[in-house]
Amino acid sequence: MIKTIVMIIFAIVCVALAGIILLQEGKSAGLGSIAGMGDSYWSKARGRSIEGHLSKITTVLAISFLALALVLNVVW
Repeated sequence: MIKTIVMIIFAIVCVALAGIILLQEGKSAGLGSIAGMGDSYWSKARGRSIEGHLSKITTVLAISFLALALVLNVVW
């Protein structure tokens, strides 16, 4: 019973992680970094923006994914 619940949570985390990764923008700054415009307001306030939140959610989901995969592999 517990194994089934953990596997369902693992599947939800997998789908959520894939979705969050697809929502993120690329890390390249494009041609703006060549001209020295890579340090804009948005790059400085990234932690309070949607991109910052997506990055934090990605980190939490990735750690959850690894922990659940380890639990499923070791325990069962």
